[in-house]
Amino acid sequence: MDCNGIPNEVLQNEELIKYLEEIAKDTALLHGILMRTKESPNSSEVVSYAPFTLFPSPVPKSFFHQALKVQTHYNRLVDRISQNPHYLEEALASTIKVDDFTKRLFNIYRQVQQEPQSKTIVLGLNRSDYMIDQTADGKTALRQIEINTIAASFGGLSSRTPDVHRHILKVAGRLEDSKLILDNNPAAGLAKGLAKAWELYGSEKAVVMFLVEDVQRNIYDHRYVENELWSRNIPVIRRQFEDVSRRGSLDQNKKLFVDGQEVAIVYFRNGYVPQNYKTEQSWEARLMMERSCAVKCPDISTHLVGTKKVQQELARPGVLESFFLDEPGTVAEIRATFAGLYTLDMGEEGDQTVTMALANPDRYVLKPQREGGGNNIYGDEICRVLERLKNSSERTTYILMDKVQPKPTYNYLLRKDEPLRLKTCLSELGVFGAYVRKGTEMVMNECVGHLLRTKSSEHADGGVAAGVAVLDNPLLV
Repeated sequence: MDCNGIPNEVLQNEELIKYLEEIAKDTALLHGILMRTKESPNSSEVVSYAPFTLFPSPVPKSFFHQALKVQTHYNRLVDRISQNPHYLEEALASTIKVDDFTKRLFNIYRQVQQEPQSKTIVLGLNRSDYMIDQTADGKTALRQIEINTIAASFGGLSSRTPDVHRHILKVAGRLEDSKLILDNNPAAGLAKGLAKAWELYGSEKAVVMFLVEDVQRNIYDHRYVENELWSRNIPVIRRQFEDVSRRGSLDQNKKLFVDGQEVAIVYFRNGYVPQNYKTEQSWEARLMMERSCAVKCPDISTHLVGTKKVQQELARPGVLESFFLDEPGTVAEIRATFAGLYTLDMGEEGDQTVTMALANPDRYVLKPQREGGGNNIYGDEICRVLERLKNSSERTTYILMDKVQPKPTYNYLLRKDEPLRLKTCLSELGVFGAYVRKGTEMVMNECVGHLLRTKSSEHADGGVAAGVAVLDNPLLV
């Protein structure tokens, strides 16, 4: 048994692990790796460390660099799809018939499309997530799980985890390993994108508005990005849908004002799942923001690009080529990261997908059009869902994807009020991208950092915010 090159005698030395546990928790708190507690989710009076691994986890160097290299291509791909109404309409045609949430987003998109847009500044802050697949014949490959185009989280906290793991490794006597932990500062990179868009908006008094949820356990992740903006003298406010609904307005030039302050950028850290829209007023507020000349991060079309249905349609032959004419190298690099993706649309092709999934459910994941973790369906549950829906158009609310089979590692997961035990773990690598376009000119297109999340292999699905995965760092091997 081995973890990140850390020998068994370290992993199984109970006395050392107990000693490291105490140091690790204190070090996380010292470095601001914080979350509010479940008991007091909106209070900063009592906080705890955000869950994280005791040791960094191994990630093959070649796959890590492959994921970073392809990110700027993914940024361009997301942006190009967002500018193609015909493609979005075609790709989402079956989904919006049966998925009310996607339909409502799409209705806003259609309405905004019909109005002239006075400003054409586009800001994208996304995160592409990957796992390393190990096939039956022993070959390995980087496989994209999804791309998050709205509220891509943990850019803040993951900027602080490298120092924690460096310190733990030093205390454990692994000095050489500690030198292998990479610097990582997505918070600064995400803020750079926000700052560039704010600058292009062209009003020094205008604010960046973080649109946030009413329950804010993960506020410190936001604060790191927020404070990067304040350090550049860019004013930031935090508001909820309800605030925008009650105290927001557009002037005759479609400038957005909230509480009397002009809003240069609406940065959505909310609005990605149906329960975020608590009332009709929430939907009206979303429409008002979309109609405004404020920069939206993301705008409604970019939000729709992040749907699972668009991901599945992109895997069809010839589709990538249509977005990257005369760029076969770019197409090859993107396609190399695709897992198998299959439609469940009504018709022969969708029927074949159903048959395939029912015959061997453990080979696949059934994915709804939802963000936020904890929504995917596995194993026998796939059979139950598809048996019920196989002859219904409701099946088109899902896509089917090959189940990635990553190689397990061993680690300790530090989580408040849970005993520390050595666990078999699986990791997922996220890569942050930031881009800004003004008119037809791409003025910024960068990969701005990474995020490693690790969970016990007993959990099929779920991220850090969902209470399943924990923060981690890659140790390149």
